Amino acid sequence: MAKSKTQLNKALKFSISIAVITFVLAAIFSVISSSILGGVGWYIGLVIVLIIVFMGVFFDTLGVAATAAKEEPLHAMAAERVYGAKEAVLIVRNADRFASFCNDVVGDISGIISGTAAALVVLQLARLFGHSDGSFMQISINVLLTSIVAALTVGGKAIGKYLAINYATEILGFVGKVIAVLDHRFKIKVLKK
Repeated sequence: MAKSKTQLNKALKFSISIAVITFVLAAIFSVISSSILGGVGWYIGLVIVLIIVFMGVFFDTLGVAATAAKEEPLHAMAAERVYGAKEAVLIVRNADRFASFCNDVVGDISGIISGTAAALVVLQLARLFGHSDGSFMQISINVLLTSIVAALTVGGKAIGKYLAINYATEILGFVGKVIAVLDHRFKIKVLKK
């Protein structure tokens, strides 16, 4: 009973910390995307929306790969001293936290921000065509762009899940190398040993 209470406390602490991190990152991403989109043309805004969508898809793929991966192949890579394999093992051992960060924090924030950014692009396009205040043109642009963003998000995440489940070891091997570079060369700690 004491063990489950300790685990519950750890889970609650993690949940609270991840909620705070989400709040801060969402605010930062929202301010950055809104300020960037306010000063650029609709076509650059559209590219920014697509980048945000693909960032969400990418991080969702990483989160699924962490939960789908097996430790054994990564241990074999670590035994052969493959660069980043130790970091990949740490990811698998902390798959719940890694997946929460990738899927829930970055993935969900990307979904929300891409919707907001798409709305800003719709307003820019409506002004460009001289239609605003809920005109048929603005509604049509809004429906079209929202549908495209939704289709790219859902379709991209479906492909990402397929890749994550079938190539989890390779994906985490790559992520492990990136984390190793950040840790060893730039002294940025992403994972706790």
